[in-house]
Amino acid sequence: MSSTALVAGTPGPQLSRHRLHLPTVPEAFASLLRTIVVALFLLTFLLQPYLIPSESMEHTLLVGDFVLVNKQVYAPSGWLSRWIMPYHEIARGDIVVFHHPAPPFLVKRVVGIPGDRLRIEDGRVTVNGQALDEPYAAFEPTAYDPFREEFPAKVYTDPEVDRIWWEQMQSLTRNGELVVPAGEYFVLGDNRNHSKDSRFWGFVPRAQIVARPLVIYFSLRRPSTTDVQQAADDRLGHDRELSAKLTGFARWKRIFLVVH
Repeated sequence: MSSTALVAGTPGPQLSRHRLHLPTVPEAFASLLRTIVVALFLLTFLLQPYLIPSESMEHTLLVGDFVLVNKQVYAPSGWLSRWIMPYHEIARGDIVVFHHPAPPFLVKRVVGIPGDRLRIEDGRVTVNGQALDEPYAAFEPTAYDPFREEFPAKVYTDPEVDRIWWEQMQSLTRNGELVVPAGEYFVLGDNRNHSKDSRFWGFVPRAQIVARPLVIYFSLRRPSTTDVQQAADDRLGHDRELSAKLTGFARWKRIFLVVH
């Protein structure tokens, strides 16, 4: 019996060499500090979180989406952009965050870059004589607005259109097409019938474009005022009702969704 116990106990010293190392308090504190420093660096120089408050970018971005944006991608080229997150020129189709008087930041999609000749017919965008392929564009039901759906308009019909922009638009229209000036960008919301964008207040100067959305890191379930309401579900529920309340406050499938 004693020899059996000895044999069974011999692996003890060998196994002890492979025990997990639990960090000491100073080590744990140093690790936490490194994490905080990296997070502060990212939030200060590279990333910034935003909450989507309106329906103008549905269904790409929904009300209640929390989005991380890349603040470096459109910044002037420097050591940070060269080595960490490379600089890119603004391209047609990009989603951009930019300064705007009210509210202070907006997010829209670029459809016209400097030099483009642009028009909208029946809500569809044509640039330089070619219809844009826009799988992201949504056309939710709304009352017909000739200024919004036929652009550039020849008649001032919508009171929400900025008067100064209307006068500028007339001077930049050639043969029924709006010519985008140098250093300016024409932007639209993906939810075309429910977006106040360049059609209503004009171009976005290059200097005002500050970021590009990267990823949705969380999404709270919020009602949209522009969606067609679905009929209520009359089926009885018991235990599923509680689980729905516990899990239904967020759109879990949208978490870590890359923004395009």
